[in-house]
Amino acid sequence: MPVFGEYTDVLTGTTPKREAYQRLLEDARAGKFSHVIVERADRFGRNDTEALRAIDELHEFGVQVRFANQPSLDPMDPDDRVIVALSFTLARRESVLLGLRVKGGLRAKRDRGGYPNYAPDGYVNVASKVTGEAKRQLGRHEHWIEQDAERAPIVRHAFDLLLTDKMTLKEICEALHARGYRYRSGRPFVEIKKNGQRKANTNTLSAMFHNWTYAGWLTSKANNIPSKTIRGDWEPIVTTEEFERGLAILERRSQKQTRHRKHDYLLKGVAYYEHPDGRGLERLTGSTSNAGRSGGGTSYYRIARSEVSFLCGSIDDQIPTALMNVQVDPNLLPAIQAVYTQDVAEKLGHLRPDERDQLQAALKAIDEEEGRTARLFAAGKISDTVWDSMWREWQDRRNQIRATLASLQHQQKAHITNLDAALQMIAQVGMVYNSLERNDQKELLRHMISRVVIDHEGSISLELRSPFSYLQDITKRIQYGAVEENQGCSKKKTGEVVFTGVPRTECSLTALCCGEDRIRTCGPV
Repeated sequence: MPVFGEYTDVLTGTTPKREAYQRLLEDARAGKFSHVIVERADRFGRNDTEALRAIDELHEFGVQVRFANQPSLDPMDPDDRVIVALSFTLARRESVLLGLRVKGGLRAKRDRGGYPNYAPDGYVNVASKVTGEAKRQLGRHEHWIEQDAERAPIVRHAFDLLLTDKMTLKEICEALHARGYRYRSGRPFVEIKKNGQRKANTNTLSAMFHNWTYAGWLTSKANNIPSKTIRGDWEPIVTTEEFERGLAILERRSQKQTRHRKHDYLLKGVAYYEHPDGRGLERLTGSTSNAGRSGGGTSYYRIARSEVSFLCGSIDDQIPTALMNVQVDPNLLPAIQAVYTQDVAEKLGHLRPDERDQLQAALKAIDEEEGRTARLFAAGKISDTVWDSMWREWQDRRNQIRATLASLQHQQKAHITNLDAALQMIAQVGMVYNSLERNDQKELLRHMISRVVIDHEGSISLELRSPFSYLQDITKRIQYGAVEENQGCSKKKTGEVVFTGVPRTECSLTALCCGEDRIRTCGPV
């Protein structure tokens, strides 16, 4: 077959937000090719949920996915799908374990006083190969930082100018610029605009004056390492006393300046305005007028250079009510979990009771076949070579069937476990939201909501992330008379479990694929 093109991303497969990957899906929707050939399953994606969803979507467009290391596997075949799903799950596990090992290595290096990140301006990263006994503790290569012979004197000169306590940050930038110095990135200390105005880049310089690395101390907010607790193994550019004296100078000057209150916008990045003329959604930004006033000014969600603006208070106050509408009745949790289990079974093409029975029957048939052949072997009617060959074949078949049975149970437990956390959140979110701190409220909304849509009248609607959008969809199906009071189930002759009253919709296609841009909204039946 002719090759249409190659799609390569130098990016982790744990996220679907990859440029070439998204372009592949767009070209598939346009019908530009009929097959996708992937080197290995983990090269297609390390997120098992997203990878299976993408394979199903490609199949809908008539595009087949094949893996070069296992070309016989068909992801749409129920048996092969188990192996494919397991490959994605193992790839995801490998990615998680690799991240844990890297974090553990960085933590061990910090504990020894090593600098684990990219060296700041004035230092350079150095590495050497390790041999002998030290290799067990440090690995194949040892990494550390050293003073940069060219950049360290510039940093030292900047600290000297600060410690005179006679020059502002702008004046220090001007002095460094007059000597022809620049930041390591090449950015000048003072930019001269086309109209002749001069702009001193003081933010980076201020960050350098607050960086304890230059005093020889290792600090980290993310890892709760305060200053002056872990001494670094590199040579400091300034002494601890000089560094603290510089901090005191900056703090004293900061207190004399007029502070502008920085407003904390609850819906930053998720607030969108829905144009009434059908032009779609446009993201709103936060803006606070008169922020220097004692009250902090008035904050708005607005579109720049337009008349569209909404008071943050009036929009934020609607969030608790909207979350109460999202919240589900705890009494419905068993029914939601039952429908979810059925949808996952249909989505993955397994977990049907008859399939487990078939696999167990296949194991029994192998035992019976082995017993009959053993009697023939004992009677001398089968040679040793034939017996050994057949015995190895039986063992391979047994191992494959047992692995399939184990993966069925593992997949079910994994998806149910992931669902439990989402169920607990969506069942209690409306009640606990108001009792949370501001930062916790933002964190909760970040996990649950992809967009908050505001109409021209200032009323909001929530677009949920997966799996909350899917759980809300199931709730609607149940609430609109889809499930009887006893939430019972009946069996067809084929052995397939059918939940009484649940309409047979295509929800199984979205059980694992309700993404940010694919929110299902089932109306009343």
